Amino acid sequence: MTVPLPPLPPAADDAYRPGGRSLADLVDREHRALLGLVEQVTDPRLTAPRRREVLDVLTAALSRHVSAEEQYLFPAARAAVPEGAELVDREIEADAALLTALKGLSGPDDPGLTEVAERVRRHVSRVAALVTPLREVASDAELIRLGNRWEIAEEAAPTRPHPGTPATPPWNKIVEPAVGVLDKVRDVVTGRRTRLSDLERPREQ
Repeated sequence: MTVPLPPLPPAADDAYRPGGRSLADLVDREHRALLGLVEQVTDPRLTAPRRREVLDVLTAALSRHVSAEEQYLFPAARAAVPEGAELVDREIEADAALLTALKGLSGPDDPGLTEVAERVRRHVSRVAALVTPLREVASDAELIRLGNRWEIAEEAAPTRPHPGTPATPPWNKIVEPAVGVLDKVRDVVTGRRTRLSDLERPREQ
């Protein structure tokens, strides 16, 4: 089985294990975080300012997640998982619909937030159908190398939904970082929160 990887230095031997976290573990962890954010943002007890902050973080987290997913998880699953190509094609369409719905929200009180929350839940369930068999056919070293590339991709990824950008390599690996730079400039200028850890900081008065 060959999983498509970016150019990598040769391993010293077959038992070589690179440092880092497995792609499968990263995806599972991020899915749990996304589900937690969805539960928070749809909690009717949340104040409007807090809901705005949680929605900003959910939007950024989803944008980064989908970008990295399309750059590394999907090509690996397409090549290595039986029927992976069909599942990937369907998920690319679903991700575009999710980003479109997210982009269309007018604010934290938009009724469309319920639809976005349900789309996130379905996303997590569907992608598990790709990650589980990928764990079974890819080696630990391959999953860790993919995980390392995933983390690099997320650091450069957009923090806002851009459903019209390319969803497959090589163009997404070129366009997404460029769009990400512009998003991050806007985030700095506006003071927008984009990380889970940002939610722990008190709001400025």
